[in-house]
Amino acid sequence: MRKREIDPGRTGPGEGSDPRFITALARGLSVLRAFRRGDPPLGNQELAARTGLAKATVSRLTYTLSRLGYLSYSTDTGKYTLSVSALGLGFAALGSMGIRDVARPHMQALANETGVSVALGARDGTSMVYLEHCRGDSPLHIGIEVGSHINLAGTAMGRAYLAALDEKERTALILELKKKESWKRSKKGVNEALADHGRHGFVLSIGEWRPEVNAVGVPLVLGSGPLTFALNCGGPAVLLPRDKLIDQVGPRLMDVARQIQLEMGIG
Repeated sequence: MRKREIDPGRTGPGEGSDPRFITALARGLSVLRAFRRGDPPLGNQELAARTGLAKATVSRLTYTLSRLGYLSYSTDTGKYTLSVSALGLGFAALGSMGIRDVARPHMQALANETGVSVALGARDGTSMVYLEHCRGDSPLHIGIEVGSHINLAGTAMGRAYLAALDEKERTALILELKKKESWKRSKKGVNEALADHGRHGFVLSIGEWRPEVNAVGVPLVLGSGPLTFALNCGGPAVLLPRDKLIDQVGPRLMDVARQIQLEMGIG
């Protein structure tokens, strides 16, 4: 069977049927998106595995992207890293998001109250990416920064995002998540989180992302599609036991979401 050329989770619906859809561009962007924070340099074979593209296709794309300045190539290792030009696109996008400026003071206030971390994120494929991150004064932190990707199905942030979707959108995303090896471990927690959202307005992840970490998440909906975000508050289980998340932190995080929505003109 011929190897699939594009990861279906990373392209638009028009490929193959819409004459306006530029497949080569989509493939090039899928290579750039394959890099993750903290990655070592990646070779064409590793990029082919991550994107689902044929290795020969990846070789042409990485050559082109390096010539354009978006990838840096090492002649010693034969591998690539994102260049400053590519990173600049990401920082430019973050800088254009007014939501970060609105959300930051409210998030920091909650981080100061709880002593732990509060984060804002959005979906990237079948992951969530941190757009903003505020820390409390606890010396115990989970070590995630802006730009980091986390598991969608196994985290409070990702589950809050799922809860924000309508039934059709949620079903489509869950079909993508079911293709991941981690889905079997996360399925029960996702179902419980959706039920929790119906009861409380927030979702939980109790030791599922990491055994020592508990978190609560809430949706932050400013519109449809890319204007759907999620907030979480997470940290060491010793500081955030389940009862505290339900009785104190979850309701406060919901307040933060409402304050952000009001300042963004929603509600």
